[in-house]
Amino acid sequence: MKSKQIRDLIFYLHRYLGLIVGLVVIIIGFTGSMLVFEKEINQFLISQQFGSVIPQQQRLPLESVLETVKTAYTSQPNLKLLGINSLPDSDTPYRVFLLSPDEKRTEVFVNPYTGKIMGARQSENTLFGLIFKLHYQLLAGDIGTIIVGIVALLLFILCITGIILWPGWNRLMAGFKIKWNAHIKRVNFDLHKVAGIVTAIFLTMIAFTGFCWNFYNFTKPLIYVATFTPIPPDPVSHPIAGKSPLRLTEILQKADAALPSAYTTYIRLPQAPEGVVRVGKKLPQETTEYGNSQIYLDQYTGEVVQLKNALKSSRADRFLDVFAPMHYGTFGGLPTRILYVFVGLGLLTLSVTGFIMWWYRYKGKNPKQKTMKMVDLSKS
Repeated sequence: MKSKQIRDLIFYLHRYLGLIVGLVVIIIGFTGSMLVFEKEINQFLISQQFGSVIPQQQRLPLESVLETVKTAYTSQPNLKLLGINSLPDSDTPYRVFLLSPDEKRTEVFVNPYTGKIMGARQSENTLFGLIFKLHYQLLAGDIGTIIVGIVALLLFILCITGIILWPGWNRLMAGFKIKWNAHIKRVNFDLHKVAGIVTAIFLTMIAFTGFCWNFYNFTKPLIYVATFTPIPPDPVSHPIAGKSPLRLTEILQKADAALPSAYTTYIRLPQAPEGVVRVGKKLPQETTEYGNSQIYLDQYTGEVVQLKNALKSSRADRFLDVFAPMHYGTFGGLPTRILYVFVGLGLLTLSVTGFIMWWYRYKGKNPKQKTMKMVDLSKS
């Protein structure tokens, strides 16, 4: 196959993939732009709805906070304690999560200094809960997750083919130039090529990580295999006849001993007899909000079943740990986060300009349109 034929094949693949996924990527891009600053906006909304936390010297133990929430919800036994988020920000409330039988989560906000319950809300019904579900699964449940995952893969291919087709490889400056005084068709093309090359690398990372997350049970083992990393067994607890699970205080003591210099950012409690207690840790050298270190402990003995020190992770875990910074643009701090807002909105520009380019070509090949042009010419 000649190089021109290969390029034509890539061109048609790029064009029709763009038409297929256009509307969905606009939705994903727009909601993704909103999620970039989800933390800051969400904290503001929480403070407006439930009030602010006034920092004090000493925080309450996490176990006492969980007991307070458990006692407050004794009249709703269908809600089980799922865990707690305990970020070190001095003015941030603890967030305790309760799980219902239909997998819906209730967030309970607790003052970390006084133990007072500030209020509660259902995660799925919040502004960003809905935005996230629209972004991640188009509000369509498991089927939506599959659709978005497939669209992410197609977007990844679109980015690669777009980079190959970019006209600036022959004349670099021409590739970045927009002729504003030219015909609208040419302006539209220039907007598409410039927006495409500026956002291509970032969209490639976003699409790849999005695909991997939506098909995580499939892609995670592949990443372990591709990086020549042994796949660790699933951590489990071993129930002991007649023995109740350890108190959380004892569990946390063992977790602290396993990673003594790390701060506990979250705890996830077991939901089954064989489940483990997962303790999220953040080492001083880590830059991600919650940290990537994790400790899995047997709920009956407190034994460390699995330990992940983010500074000594396996090749596969290091690769997986960069997904969040790549997807949300946090790898370069505030500048890259701002950039990612425009990258997400850039999908709207690329989809609209791509459709207009296709429409011009469609009109040019439409026999009816050609006939109308001939009639107009005969009248002149």
